[in-house]
Amino acid sequence: MSQPNPLCVGIDVSKATLDIAASSDVAQFTVSNDSDGFNAIITGLRRHSVALVLMEATGGLEVAVACSLQAEGFEVAVVNPRQARDFARAMGYLAKTDRIDARVLTQMAEVINRHPERKRFIRALPDAERQALAAMVVRRRQLIAMLVAERNRLYPSHPQNKKSINTIIKALEDELARLEKDMNSHIRNHFKEIAERLSSIKGVGTMTVSAMLAEIPELGNALPARNQCAYRCCSCQPGLRDYAWPANHFWRQGWRKISTVHGCACGNPL
Repeated sequence: MSQPNPLCVGIDVSKATLDIAASSDVAQFTVSNDSDGFNAIITGLRRHSVALVLMEATGGLEVAVACSLQAEGFEVAVVNPRQARDFARAMGYLAKTDRIDARVLTQMAEVINRHPERKRFIRALPDAERQALAAMVVRRRQLIAMLVAERNRLYPSHPQNKKSINTIIKALEDELARLEKDMNSHIRNHFKEIAERLSSIKGVGTMTVSAMLAEIPELGNALPARNQCAYRCCSCQPGLRDYAWPANHFWRQGWRKISTVHGCACGNPL
């Protein structure tokens, strides 16, 4: 008796729920976006041969379920929401609901599963240590934004408000210093070797190293190849169109978060 074809699974992620659809006659179902829901998905998928699980990036809400599935041995791909929506339009889906999105992701998973460069869509998600560092990097970015805003308010403010603003500035500076201390400690405990190698590059400081480790997981694989340019290995080079018009036109591509990382390098004359 022939084995059934492996399933391709699409998961639409929202804050409270997960909608799951599969490529065969498996009934579509919905679970909560928490550990109980993850266990229900894993239990259901273990009854079948699963080729690929696909979901779209949803502001970090997808990370927990994706990591749980990867930890159980399932191959998981997380795609850009724009790619998923473009695919939906190409397939004629004009309506947009959670259940429809799950079916669209299932069909997209079937296409990716047959793609000759299938492995390009599947990459290991951050481990717990890297997720913790990424959370601290995000929080530092938020604190800096608040600090800049308060400093900008200080000069034009009425004297009545200056004491309050200075109090907030002092609190933000103290919290920023504490957070950076925690980040340095976390890097020493978990990423000491790669951090030392990155810091040996002139113009690369501690906070740049933190952002690189948090936002560019491929960087660890790029470092041993000294004859390769790091940006080429971590998907932050601009795309090159070598066809049609305009010739040799570059466009924005890759992760916007890491613009603060390679932006410093671009300004470094070394």
